[in-house]
Amino acid sequence: MVFLAALCATPAHALTVEVEAPEELKPLLVQYLEAARAARLGEVLDEAELERLRSVSAGTARELLATEGYFSPQIDSSLTQVGNDWVLRYRVTPGPRTRVRTVKIDYAGALADAGEAGPRLRARSEPSFTLQPGMPFRQADWDAAKVALLRPLLTVRYPAARLAASEARIDPAAQAADLTATVDSGPAFFYGEPAISGSQRYPESIIRNLSPLKPGQPYRVQDLLDYQAALDMSGYYAQATVRIEPDPALAAAVPIRVDVVERPEKLFSVGAGISTDTGARVQASWLHRDILNRGMRLKLDARLEAARQTGGAELAWPRNARGYENSLGLLLKQEDIEGQETRATVLAAKRSRTRGQIETTLSLQFQTEELEIGDVVSASNQALTANYAWTQRTIGRAFYPRRGHVLTLHGGGASEALLSDTSFIRLYGRHTQYFRAGDNGRLILRGELGSVLADTRNGIPTDFLFRAGGDNSVRGYAYQSLGRTLEGGVASVRYLATGSVEYHHFFEGNWGIAVFVDAGDAADNLGALSPVFGYGVGARYRSPVGPINLDLAYGEATQKFRLHFSLGVSF
Repeated sequence: MVFLAALCATPAHALTVEVEAPEELKPLLVQYLEAARAARLGEVLDEAELERLRSVSAGTARELLATEGYFSPQIDSSLTQVGNDWVLRYRVTPGPRTRVRTVKIDYAGALADAGEAGPRLRARSEPSFTLQPGMPFRQADWDAAKVALLRPLLTVRYPAARLAASEARIDPAAQAADLTATVDSGPAFFYGEPAISGSQRYPESIIRNLSPLKPGQPYRVQDLLDYQAALDMSGYYAQATVRIEPDPALAAAVPIRVDVVERPEKLFSVGAGISTDTGARVQASWLHRDILNRGMRLKLDARLEAARQTGGAELAWPRNARGYENSLGLLLKQEDIEGQETRATVLAAKRSRTRGQIETTLSLQFQTEELEIGDVVSASNQALTANYAWTQRTIGRAFYPRRGHVLTLHGGGASEALLSDTSFIRLYGRHTQYFRAGDNGRLILRGELGSVLADTRNGIPTDFLFRAGGDNSVRGYAYQSLGRTLEGGVASVRYLATGSVEYHHFFEGNWGIAVFVDAGDAADNLGALSPVFGYGVGARYRSPVGPINLDLAYGEATQKFRLHFSLGVSF
């Protein structure tokens, strides 16, 4: 009864809170003031509690404004009753904003006496401190600037770097902030030996040979990312993690901790797809990743398309200690494209190497071919060729690059004196450049040139000659329809030149549109090259497994529209 009497004697009221403040500060105050939070929760409060919230919220407002650089605000409040409820109003005048007056950064640890590397690393670190003199002082910016100051050191040489001390000294009279920070870099770190876990099925040497790191090499976080990417792409591991423990006691030779989850030893896969170049397709492959318990990979595959059928076998060795990957391969193929029918057998030995952005391949290849074009051409060709390929990729592993390029250069040749019907030299280059175009667009420029230097094309297998047209060449024209036109088909020739300009714009989500202009031709001599043009528009979809393209192109020379499309899926 006493409790009920007290309730009756002390009436409770609902609360509404109103905040009058500059627009950039009002959301902060409305979100964090205790009184505003109580109002949002619909709490029923007595008058004593209302007065307490009024006072506490005023103090909180001052603290919040200080984090935004306002250290001398004027805060007025009023509590009025409206009917049975209460309205609490705050009027906030933030006053002048404090700005950064001076910034002083000191260094301790190995970086303070790091010889020539010290000034260079400090020059990289200090510009990362984003809070500069003249800028408004905000607590969030101050915290972010301290983190950014450490980042260049944490990624290169000094993974144990830390902020030893920091101070923001505020001068309210001058509305100025003097900032000081002391960075303790800790010791410089150098790589030791790999410490590997999870390797059971495949030889541990595979992991060691994939490493781009050498003992005694200075630490860089990018090195660990590159090593991890090499493990991911090797085909042996479903998951790989590469890291170090930034223990200063181990800095002189820090262990590289490599954790892997291995893929199954054997894999069978099938797939299906369709493209406007070679029609519908089905494919199957079988892979054994550990032949002779040495990590050698044997792959057998078959691919059936409307215009081309292939079957092959490849035996590949894992990367050796010098970074080379060697392989032996056999390929059987048959195709009928634009009336040019070929049946070929290819034996090849290859040595490849990837170093950073550069991939190189040296190969020795023996090829025999049966060629027919209607009733006009019937020939047998063979060649033993030595070939070299050089590729530079600056686009990383992005499916949809918006900057960077891919440059590929090929060179090779054969001699009649060495199991070849005709002596020739083949040169080829292709360059694709990506440019960022606004927030949602990209511009793609592509060009390719090819030349076969020989007295005659007779005796040269068609794989070493050229034709143009199709999805990745000159759209608006059938696949490999640009070449030497004969009765019954289109023959491959000795010179090629194509180019393309394409713009993509993506909307919200993964859909986009494209507009493009392609041009090119293939001919038997340079003077006969007469580029034809294709213009078009297309749709783009950024799927998780790669781009899906649908293009409608108009071939100026044929005065016809042509659809270009490709889609594939593996199981």
